[in-house]
Amino acid sequence: MDTLELLRANLLSPAVLAFALGIVATLVKSDLKIPDALYTTLSIYLLLSIGLKGGAALATTPFAEVWKPALATLALSIITPLLSYTTLRRLGRFDVVNAAAIAAHYGSVSAVTFIAATTFMQAAKQPVEGFLPTLVAILEVPAIVIALLIARRSLGGGSLGEAVREIFAGKSVLLLVGGSVMGFLTGPEGLKQVAAVFVEPFRGVLVLFLLELGMIAAKRLRDLRSVGGFLVGFGIAMPLIQGSLGVWLGSLAGMSVGGAMVLGAMAASASYIAAPAAVRIALPQANPSYYLTASLGITFPFNLTLGIPIYYAISRWLHGGS
Repeated sequence: MDTLELLRANLLSPAVLAFALGIVATLVKSDLKIPDALYTTLSIYLLLSIGLKGGAALATTPFAEVWKPALATLALSIITPLLSYTTLRRLGRFDVVNAAAIAAHYGSVSAVTFIAATTFMQAAKQPVEGFLPTLVAILEVPAIVIALLIARRSLGGGSLGEAVREIFAGKSVLLLVGGSVMGFLTGPEGLKQVAAVFVEPFRGVLVLFLLELGMIAAKRLRDLRSVGGFLVGFGIAMPLIQGSLGVWLGSLAGMSVGGAMVLGAMAASASYIAAPAAVRIALPQANPSYYLTASLGITFPFNLTLGIPIYYAISRWLHGGS
């Protein structure tokens, strides 16, 4: 299957079409609505499922195979927020607060983009490393902390400690790390015991979740006029830069075609769960229209539709494929 065929298959996948349906539902002012409680349940399910599967895979993975990708991921968590912050300050002329707030989102990772990338690899019949969920946890936190430190150094004030506590206690990191520990301790045999709930239904639950995200993203699209042309371009160009960097570092770390592509998609993504919670506490003066519209209204749909196939093409090229 060539790249164009994978692009077509990705655009016509149930997950992407569900996201598009959510956008349409909002634009036509449909009465379609997923209850808040169900949305919360779906997000908990997806994050815990990722953690369990990753931990079980990590239990059977030698340390020699993990340390290089982990180091590459840590490097990404330092480089990407600094790159975003510098771009926003020097080229976009954003003030310190909003540049740091947006950089925290683009340095961190979107768990749903990670899920979409791994699902895409399954459709392409490309194996990926089982320890990838561990890399999500590594990429999630440091980038947010670095971006907030930049703001504190420039402005002073704010509670960085409370923001860090919020990150670690937030459900995204708690479920990913906690699920990974559970999966690691119980191993593949333990995962088999709950596979009927946490493995087989995974793709169907993801479709429901993306339907809701489509509706949320459509609401942010209305803010595009206020965020300005630069931020729209930033929301598309920065994922391409960071995604390419992620694929390259993953390849240097010895990851497979699929694994390097997923790491690239993670680096290209922008958080809209952990980062907003941390920014809301540490930088309450930051404008949500900037960081939420850019991450959820621009970058997420771009990665979901076009970005992921592009990172895959880059990974194949770096690994010597066509």
